[in-house]
Amino acid sequence: MLKQILSKLPRKSSSSSSKGGSSEHGGASNGRTHGGVKSNDLATKSVNSALVSQPHHGNINNNRAQLSIGVNENQNPNGNLNFTSYEALPSFRDVPNSEKQALFINKLKMCSVVFDFADVTKNLKEKEIKRQTLVELVDYVTSADVKFSESVIQQVVRMVSTNIFRTLSPQPRDNKPVDGVELEEEEPSMDPAWPHLQIVYELFLRFVASPELDAKLAKRFIDQSFVLRLLDLFDSEDPREREYLKMTLHRIYGKFMAHRPFLRKAINNIFFNFIFETEKYNGIAEILEILGSIINGFALPLKEEHKLFLVRVLIPLHKPKCLAMYHQQLCYCITQFVEKDCKLADTIIRGLLKYWPITNSSKEVMFLSELEEVLEATQPPEFQRCMMPLFRRITNCLSSPHFQVAERALFLWNNDHVVNLIKPNCKVILPIIFPALEKNARSHWNKAVHSLTLNVQKIFNDLDHDLYKECLQKFEEIELKKDEIKEGREATWRHLEELAGKRPASSEAILNGKTFTRNSAS
Repeated sequence: MLKQILSKLPRKSSSSSSKGGSSEHGGASNGRTHGGVKSNDLATKSVNSALVSQPHHGNINNNRAQLSIGVNENQNPNGNLNFTSYEALPSFRDVPNSEKQALFINKLKMCSVVFDFADVTKNLKEKEIKRQTLVELVDYVTSADVKFSESVIQQVVRMVSTNIFRTLSPQPRDNKPVDGVELEEEEPSMDPAWPHLQIVYELFLRFVASPELDAKLAKRFIDQSFVLRLLDLFDSEDPREREYLKMTLHRIYGKFMAHRPFLRKAINNIFFNFIFETEKYNGIAEILEILGSIINGFALPLKEEHKLFLVRVLIPLHKPKCLAMYHQQLCYCITQFVEKDCKLADTIIRGLLKYWPITNSSKEVMFLSELEEVLEATQPPEFQRCMMPLFRRITNCLSSPHFQVAERALFLWNNDHVVNLIKPNCKVILPIIFPALEKNARSHWNKAVHSLTLNVQKIFNDLDHDLYKECLQKFEEIELKKDEIKEGREATWRHLEELAGKRPASSEAILNGKTFTRNSAS
């Protein structure tokens, strides 16, 4: 009786069982990821090789009815499509051209399912199927030779949004050292879902860059709300994700001209919040890198909006303590403005002086390096407007006990353009910096600083010997007066000590030979 009942039960086909077995075998290697992306596009070959390196899952036949198998158009509360059976769909090469767009849309819907990567042993087969499907979608978008339809654009944006827009889980943001190491120096947090996220970003990057994408049609779906959510992701801890976001946002800025003013305003808001509120944001360097390219393309004469951006955003970005994280990109943006309009050099130099660090020597070295780059693009008229406050600050740097600060300030005279700016204004500049130079030459503890100081003194001596002698004479007169004042002060203290020594047991206060009797406490 039992055998008769069992014989009537439906049996799984051998093909389906082979699918499941091979999928689980292939899913074990799904943790393989590509390295960080430094070029604008990840080579198609590298994406395809990742697919080839994995075992093929299941026997995909040419039955076109399979295009819609297992797809449920209803969405669950989390926004993910429900699939009654997550099985691989046919390859694009196995269907005629007339059905490729329908297959493309179905594959996009299939990839709108988001898996949990917190558990590496969960859904191995489904994760591998999705990864292979995403690689196929990248190849399809790259080789597309027909304009993308509205339904395709909508589905691509929906799939990308479902995968990448999520709640970021940043590391604790606290500057307090832990076991002697600051948190900023710790390894960044890597997203475990990156094997899928990377290919989704690659797909969207190529989709936006594709000549088959109509920007006027696509801006209905890649709208301001989408762009804002994309900007929010720049706070990701994963540097690989920020690199892709940088390339993607740059493409969007270049292709969607209608979004440009809104994008600039949204970026300004991020910077304002960073400068004046939190001083914490992971993607400042990447956003500045995008802006460097944008500033390079500004038309002349510069609009007032762009000049205000320089004064209100870029210059105050020197204020945060974590300047080192993005200083290289910020410096490039600043120098781009000077090269665009040399009259802005005075504004920029005075801005740097306003935010000049007083007690942070590492930031001071960065400021001096940036100052040299700005001076290289500065013309004599602008230099003359700001040279007095500038060299008063440089004098303080020359006098710094921190040898790197003094050394970096002296390196300015190794720059021919800076020296050519100084020479015609020697009569103004030398009297300002001469005392610092002379003190370094006489008593600075660092040999390198002492040697560089002698070289700078020789430049000024050869340039105007009479002026140099005059400055030296004034310096010695001032030093002599300082010695006299010092001796007088020491004599006063000796006199006070003698007076105090005459009445050691007295309760009377002594001041310059006069006595003042204290009132008794009783």
